[in-house]
Amino acid sequence: MSVVIVGGNECMVRQYKDICKSFSCKAKVYPKMTGEIKCLGSPDLLVLFTSTVSHKMVRTALCSTRSDKTKVVRSHSSSMSALKGILEEHAHV
Repeated sequence: MSVVIVGGNECMVRQYKDICKSFSCKAKVYPKMTGEIKCLGSPDLLVLFTSTVSHKMVRTALCSTRSDKTKVVRSHSSSMSALKGILEEHAHV
């Protein structure tokens, strides 16, 4: 399962990837706006940490996903436990 995380804390990028790896997911993390966010492709799950992300970044991420099958999950908290809860609900281990 492929996961794209938009937002969150820059210092926690490694932890986000490790949590996703423990759920057998491949993860890309974009904590701030870059040019790469305009071509996300078609991930299985798009996680938006809304407390640490701008409205423009949310719109760009939503418009750049190419698949209608992409699940979009918004979370106000960008903690590790919030990500674990999202993956427990949506990742099929």
